[in-house]
Amino acid sequence: MLIKSITLKKTCWPLLNGAFSVKLMRNSAISHSSRSAVRYFIIQRLNGTGVIGVRSHEKCTQHPLKKQMIDLHCHLLPGIDDGAQTLETSLAMARIAVDDGIGTIFCTPHIYPGLYENVQSDIIRRVDQLRIILQHENIPLQLSYGADTHLVPEVMDGLKTGRIPTLGGSRYLLLEPSHNVRPPRFTESVFALIGAGYVPVITHPERLTWAADHMQDFFVLARAGAWLQITGGALLGRFGLRVQKLSEQFIAEGWTAVLASDAHTTNRRSPQLSEALRRAATLVGKEEADRMVFERPQAVVNDAAPDSVSMPPALRSGAQASTGKIRGRVFGWLRKS
Repeated sequence: MLIKSITLKKTCWPLLNGAFSVKLMRNSAISHSSRSAVRYFIIQRLNGTGVIGVRSHEKCTQHPLKKQMIDLHCHLLPGIDDGAQTLETSLAMARIAVDDGIGTIFCTPHIYPGLYENVQSDIIRRVDQLRIILQHENIPLQLSYGADTHLVPEVMDGLKTGRIPTLGGSRYLLLEPSHNVRPPRFTESVFALIGAGYVPVITHPERLTWAADHMQDFFVLARAGAWLQITGGALLGRFGLRVQKLSEQFIAEGWTAVLASDAHTTNRRSPQLSEALRRAATLVGKEEADRMVFERPQAVVNDAAPDSVSMPPALRSGAQASTGKIRGRVFGWLRKS
């Protein structure tokens, strides 16, 4: 049987944990009609050779939405954190995203000292590798990079030295507070990032166990210039009723800037936003809900100033005066520190 080899660039191999070399192989001895649905064989060499996967190389079909949604928070990179553990899972997640109407995903693995010691250079390299593989798989999904950065005192230094990435190299960065305990100097730490010219996007506040008792912290930070990101699955009840109610409050009261998937796998935490988008529209209207997955994420892609797009409803009109006071308080605090 004759085999033609289509070899991925060597830079793609570390996606399969370094010890693997990967080739996409095509059987050229099959009939012309069979070749119309070309089958690729993923060959793995690890202490021998064996076929680990075979499937039709079919082009993913984009969702009929005219505009493609942008997901700013997704754990798509394989084997780098608690998200996708294999390349096959990453590819399955990518197909799910495309089918749901997502056109761009930011690959944002955890950066958590002592647990996930990821750095910007490695994240960018892995995103470049995955992008090549998506092209070979005919999955029409654009990728960018970032990190779900745990809020620790070293964040500012990590940003300055280039160890911690912002979203696509922009002024925006994902910032993950501690899940179970309010971080010491929480608001002051976020104020410092805002004062340094960053736009912190605080991830999934609705899922933080302490959030309900400290809602004013998030309101103050939003008025100061931080963005709040709600998880689509939380809005649909996939993290329980308490989290769902809190996510509804953040959205219905007009504090939410961005809706993202925070996807980790292909089931309960999959990269889908369309259903959550429809639910958000029942709380704040379709126009504002669309801003959470189109307009504001596009501002991140473009590294546009946050005031170049519509602010969340709670920060508009009558809220402008209080926003100015809060910003003045932030910069006053920075001058004293």
